Amino acid sequence: MRDWLKREPIVIVEGKGAVLRDAGGNKYLDGNSSIWTNLHGHRHPKINAVLRHQLGQIAHSSALGLANRPASFLARQLIHAANSGPAQNPGRALRRVFFSDDGSTAVEAALKMAHQFACRARPGKEPKFLAVGGAYHGDTIGAVSLGHIDLFHRAYGGLLFKSDSVPSPYCYRCPFNRAKPERADARQYRRCHWECAGRVEQKFSAREKKGNAYAAFIVEPLMQGAAGMIAHPEGWLHRAAAIARSHGALLIADEVMTGFGRSGPLFACHQESVQPDLMALAKGMTGGYLPMAATLTTQRVFDAFLGRHEEFKTFHHGHSYTANQLGAAASLASLDLLQSRQSAKARRILEKTLRAELESLWSLPAVGDIRQVGLMAGVELVKHWETRERFPARQRVGIRVCEAMARRGVLTRPVGDVVVLMPPYCTTPAQARRMVAALRDAVAEVC
Repeated sequence: MRDWLKREPIVIVEGKGAVLRDAGGNKYLDGNSSIWTNLHGHRHPKINAVLRHQLGQIAHSSALGLANRPASFLARQLIHAANSGPAQNPGRALRRVFFSDDGSTAVEAALKMAHQFACRARPGKEPKFLAVGGAYHGDTIGAVSLGHIDLFHRAYGGLLFKSDSVPSPYCYRCPFNRAKPERADARQYRRCHWECAGRVEQKFSAREKKGNAYAAFIVEPLMQGAAGMIAHPEGWLHRAAAIARSHGALLIADEVMTGFGRSGPLFACHQESVQPDLMALAKGMTGGYLPMAATLTTQRVFDAFLGRHEEFKTFHHGHSYTANQLGAAASLASLDLLQSRQSAKARRILEKTLRAELESLWSLPAVGDIRQVGLMAGVELVKHWETRERFPARQRVGIRVCEAMARRGVLTRPVGDVVVLMPPYCTTPAQARRMVAALRDAVAEVC
């Protein structure tokens, strides 16, 4: 905060497509989709038109015992999209939608549903939860309790309940020394034997021996954002989900960052034929226009909250702006765009361009690892790629690189010394090349 107060912030006043303009007239490429939210670009004509139409009807009305058209249509569309991935057992299909405000509240709702479901399925047992090391699931107290980033979460320790964790499948810094570096001239590592997946099995088995199995396992599918853009190796999610299923735990997929086409398919978990029991959605849901979120779940979980009035089994959780009509209208327009052939083609071209351009960064000695899943990329900076030694925190390397990128007309934010690139889907190949060029020059300048 002290560093932030030393200078005037960049004041954004306008945006169009992948370009932002500040109060001084300077233009920038939006290199992280305005913190991972904007999908189709700023001021998209279709979403603008839908919002104007909705404003001519109503902006918001309560969802407390009431319903509205846009949210009802959106729920139907989300359910259709969430079940259009891998072939599933019909009993595991996601059938119900609970709307909320942002990613934290979407996870909070999933956590509360899983907690109450477990309490009713196993009376007398205190529900326990398992997450992944380096997990970040939001800033509300329940979501923080599921998080495992000490830097972010330690300050609130006295407010939290305890959750367990398994090691993150962080291949670049594999604790079993099995990571295979991307660089062709790097020393070879031992072949991977999936020790990280074995730890998941060990954790579940150990908990069962204590007489209280895990109620749910929560995971960010394919890539952990705030942990440092950690890309999970192909197959890890499928293995971990199968282990959780075999032990009777619910599976919670936090698709807040990875959902809505960021990884390739509409939802990242479908890339490995995994269907969760609860799915948390937010960020890009409205195309980056308005705060809105949703928690999807199965009929089986929903039914645990049914009962006579005097039993009070209802889901005691809600938000003033739940099912907001403007947010729902924007989300419907965004989904239409996402599911169009034109958008799918543009995403494939952008992903291919980004992957090819990022290859040029390997020539920089300070680039230790480049991790990309679909249109999400993280470049980990180190003192030298051969040693993988981290920079001291006081050097603020990631921040300084992003400041140097801003001077070159590209805005993004680092996660420690991992620089994030996550462009809007409307980004042209030429703009993608400019983003990577700015990163390359900034790293060369700072490191």
